[in-house]
Formats: sequence, C-alpha cells, structure tokens
Amino acid sequence: MKRPGIDLAECTRCEGCIALCPGVFRVNQAGFLEAVELDSYPVEQVDEAIKNCPAHCIRWEEE
Repeated sequence: MKRPGIDLAECTRCEGCIALCPGVFRVNQAGFLEAVELDSYPVEQVDEAIKNCPAHCIRWEEE
C-alpha cells in the first residue's frame, strides 16, 4: 500500500496540505506536519496536495 509522506527537511510548514486534505494531514504535538495512519488514502486529494505543495516535500511512499 502506498501512503503520503512528508520530507520534513524540505517542509516550510505552510499547512497547504492540511487545507487541501484535512483528513490526511495534521500538525502533530511536536509541531511538525504528518500524514495520519489510515487504511486507505483519498488519492485525488493527496495528489492535489502533492501538486500544490510549494516546497515539493510531499510524496507517495510504498509500505
């Protein structure tokens, strides 16, 4: 299964991914963006977040 991942070294914390896909992305307790653990991900919404990320730090990862 593939899941979205965020390269935190590149992330600017703009939170655009949260605006586009709030059911998938969040800010964790440490203040970093992360993808929540889901059984499946809304591919079209995640692809839109990937496409619109200004830092290009969101990618699909294989588990």
